[in-house]
Amino acid sequence: MLLQADTCDDGMPSFFDPKTVAALFDGNPAAVAVLDHELRYTYVNPALERLNGLPARSHIGRTFSQVLPGLHGQAAALRDVLADGKPREVTISGRTWAPTEEEQQLWRATYHRLDAEGEGCGLMAIVVEITDIARQREELEQARGHVALLSTAAVRIGTTLDMDTTCRELADFVVPDFADVAAVDVFPAEVGHSVRRPEPGVVRLRRAALRGDGDLDEQVQRFGHPGEYVDFAADSAVTRCLLENEPVVDDWENHQRGRSTVTSDRITASLALGLRQALVVPLTARSRPLGTLTLIRAEGSPLFDDQDVAVARELAVRAGVALDHARRYDHEHSIARELQRSLLSEPWGPHSHVEVATRYLPADEGVLVGGDWFDVVPLQDGRHLKAMGDVMGHGVEAAVAMSQYRSLLRLLAQEDLPPHRILEQLDTMVERSGLDRAATCLLAVVDRFAGVCEVASAGHLPPVFIDPGAAGARVVPVPVGPPLGTGFGGYRTASVPCGPGTVLFMYTDGLVERRGEDIDVSVQRLASLTMPPGGRLEDLLDRVLDRFGEDAEDDIAVLASRIREGPPVVRPAPAE
Repeated sequence: MLLQADTCDDGMPSFFDPKTVAALFDGNPAAVAVLDHELRYTYVNPALERLNGLPARSHIGRTFSQVLPGLHGQAAALRDVLADGKPREVTISGRTWAPTEEEQQLWRATYHRLDAEGEGCGLMAIVVEITDIARQREELEQARGHVALLSTAAVRIGTTLDMDTTCRELADFVVPDFADVAAVDVFPAEVGHSVRRPEPGVVRLRRAALRGDGDLDEQVQRFGHPGEYVDFAADSAVTRCLLENEPVVDDWENHQRGRSTVTSDRITASLALGLRQALVVPLTARSRPLGTLTLIRAEGSPLFDDQDVAVARELAVRAGVALDHARRYDHEHSIARELQRSLLSEPWGPHSHVEVATRYLPADEGVLVGGDWFDVVPLQDGRHLKAMGDVMGHGVEAAVAMSQYRSLLRLLAQEDLPPHRILEQLDTMVERSGLDRAATCLLAVVDRFAGVCEVASAGHLPPVFIDPGAAGARVVPVPVGPPLGTGFGGYRTASVPCGPGTVLFMYTDGLVERRGEDIDVSVQRLASLTMPPGGRLEDLLDRVLDRFGEDAEDDIAVLASRIREGPPVVRPAPAE
């Protein structure tokens, strides 16, 4: 925009009569100034006086740079407008003479050339302070960033039910976007080995994760590697955070030295690395403390403000929930594993007419314990009942249900019934007992002297028979009835020839079930199993698990049995 007019005696446009200009702009809330072609002030309105902190007389006749020497770079922009006549909008940052609590102020200025007879003879500047607007915009962007941070945290923290993995995810997530260094320290779980007791007043935590940005990642390892125990003095920020259950900001640059040996040494070493401030927030769940998250910022990063503290607190709350889930899972998992291990002890033995080898392979980390089970029960006349079962579901409930199935089966085995009758009675007993977990089961009664194996299935996968020296195994299809616990019954027994040296191999679906593959195809692969005469059953199971156990998504239980050749093994009489 070009403002054109005739010139006055002083070279300024004819419309620039001081009284006229004052009438136009003195009451304007925007700061307005008029400068001549040498960039000297010829007019300023009261708003500009207040903005610059100087009266009008301190402006008139002086250049922009003389009045405001701290605002660099504006003279060049003003000369450009004079030269080409194109208006300019610029953002100015710095300080004027006006008293303010702001460390840095921002203004938006618009410069227009004043023309007379086609020649530039001066400038008009209109200035508006935008410090508050810029701050609000920055705070809005910061808030949006924090919301995005918390939203992303929901999908990146707690992706597994492993506590240490969750702690590492938390530390990795906050570095470097929110902190330069992060440490996650948790209260130690009950351990099976002795741990040195801390000194009185000292809090001992286990370092679960430690992460630094760039070179700091290696440098901060001196403060305690993950897995190590770290002691915190009574006056440390970590201890105060746990006692107060509130975030604690510790400005190390202003920290009083000598308050505690533990605290002082750690802070001195941190300052040497350029670390300047720590924010410690409690990790809690269900009103119980789990540990702390320590966020550290180094030189060059902004200090933690109130909004950062609020975001860190919310982040810790979400992480605490994930850690609580992981700790509860770990506790349940340990109980279930111990229960299953006790129930999956070696079947009764030694057996006088049959060799037995068993193996139980838990699924990959993150999969709950299952209800797989097996058993071998001696019967009358040298016969043996072999069982392989799989209770539906996972967890402690499945393991408990498995123990009930196994106990009921042992009870029924003493009645000397054929396999299908045992399954029928077991199905009825389970239904009447109120046990709400169905199970598959494969029963096999091996008669050494008759050379036959009677097999019945309740929804289980078929048995495999491996004859010594044969080129392959026999996957024997047997009549399959419904799973136990359904109350439908309808089981049948099939007879399979089984002489001395023949190996009966039984398994759960974890061995053969693979995502995207038909299970019948997987089962048929077991037909490739071979057993040399006199080969060890343990070696057979090793080969099976090495070949088929990889990438299993469920627990695997396997049982191999073989009729002994030669005279029976006599059990030693119990000591009186």
